Amino acid sequence: MEYIIRDIKIALDELSEENEYELLKAYAANRVSISSKDIVSLRVIKESIDARRRDSINLTYSVIIELNLNSDKIKRIRNIFPVSQIEYLSPVMPRKKGVATNGFDSPVIVGSGPAGLFAGLILVEHGIKPIIIERGKAIEERVDIVNCFWDSSVLDSETNVQFGEGGAGTFSDGKLTTRINDPRCQWVLGKFHEFGAGKEILYKAKPHIGTDILRSVIINIRKYIERMGGTVRFDSKLTGLKVKDDGVKLITINNNEILECRDIILAIGHSARDTFKLLHDTGLSMHSKAFSIGVRIEHPQRMINKVQFGKYASHYKLGAAEYQIFHKLEDRTVYSFCMCPGGMVVSAASEENSVVTNGMSEYLRNRENANSALVVSVSPEDFESHHPLSGIEFQRRFERLAFKIAGESYAAPVQRLGDFIAGRKTTSLGSVKADFKGQIALADINECLPEFVTSSIKRGIGELDKKLNGFGISDAVLTGVETRTSSPLRILRDDSFNAIGFEGIYPSGEGAGYAGGIMSAAVDGIKVAEALLINNGIIG
Repeated sequence: MEYIIRDIKIALDELSEENEYELLKAYAANRVSISSKDIVSLRVIKESIDARRRDSINLTYSVIIELNLNSDKIKRIRNIFPVSQIEYLSPVMPRKKGVATNGFDSPVIVGSGPAGLFAGLILVEHGIKPIIIERGKAIEERVDIVNCFWDSSVLDSETNVQFGEGGAGTFSDGKLTTRINDPRCQWVLGKFHEFGAGKEILYKAKPHIGTDILRSVIINIRKYIERMGGTVRFDSKLTGLKVKDDGVKLITINNNEILECRDIILAIGHSARDTFKLLHDTGLSMHSKAFSIGVRIEHPQRMINKVQFGKYASHYKLGAAEYQIFHKLEDRTVYSFCMCPGGMVVSAASEENSVVTNGMSEYLRNRENANSALVVSVSPEDFESHHPLSGIEFQRRFERLAFKIAGESYAAPVQRLGDFIAGRKTTSLGSVKADFKGQIALADINECLPEFVTSSIKRGIGELDKKLNGFGISDAVLTGVETRTSSPLRILRDDSFNAIGFEGIYPSGEGAGYAGGIMSAAVDGIKVAEALLINNGIIG
């Protein structure tokens, strides 16, 4: 029989790569007063780090053990809970037998980010054959195009860090943490593992895939969808949308091809500004919403490790340290966001004459610097109008200013934190060197962000430094601008996940304003696909 034992705490001092498995067996056996020899097998289902006290760091485990005991001994075991099996809960209901799809077997999914791909997975596993259209290119070509932009500043406005197979998350840390509490999350993790991510994502408290591994995982998901009868089309941009009186949707692709369907999942990303305008002009209800803007900040990863882990900074179980800090001002919040341990900052523009930055880490997280967005909250009250697209114009204004002050060559403006606080242009970097994919130009970032943002960062730095000693060092490197923290708008939908007033059109994921990262976008894609199946009587 198998049993689950939770909250096994082991001091980091006790652990080594050689003894971890046997030590876990010993702790598990001691918890239930048996010999470790009675444990036939053990597997970890949850692992988290408790580093609240740097001088005494513990790891907390939950494990499944299989026992070789007779029935009398098992009855005497205390404080354990039997489990018949460990499996990932299916997020959808079984398909009804004998129900025809009645033309619903080829819905169109716009976008191949996490929301679009996981919506596609749900549909093909219910016998539905979606058509996924993606404005950018497949990953194999996309990576080369992005590298060309970083090396030579030649921007492809349709295939870049924001657009292309996998969405913006393809060039990121591949973080799978989320604040949502949804049973679908475990199913998503299981699918990521099934398609090539390491098994540790199934039990780590803060799982991440890494941008290098994530790319192959996405390719495997695409190939599976195709094997199951789905279609994935690249270089296929949504340029028109019309709804006929009978509910049939006429989709225009690349201004020259008409495609008919009854259901559309709008899994567009947070940077699809031209698509947002198209949908607004079509009549979909939407409103602007809050997001955050600021900079990327870089510190030596070894410094972050030391601050967070003290004497354990090089321990094999800990890896590159993370942080998440914030400070609430009277009217704003300044905080770290999308922290990338052992990573790099990347140029992430998707429009001509603009500069955008993002953070990225590979699986090993072993580069010299740690980076994070350092951002300030903004709200629709900060925008120039109440128009639903006003948040886009707000972002665009400062992206173009960053382009201008850095020489109008797609170089990103870079500045020492000390110079930023003093309000002077940086003329040379100090002990921290920018780890940046793309071109950089020394500048004064005060010139390309709103004053309320720069003043909020300056007021907050001292308080953030108290929470993370060294965060405010003068040589920390700032790179501007970080403006794409989340979608600047929300496309409104009803309780059936339809866009308000448009039956059969399903806004989904981060771009539509219903998610904030890979996991929550994937889950929202699943929920929307479930709704489509339910609304068409395919599941119930």
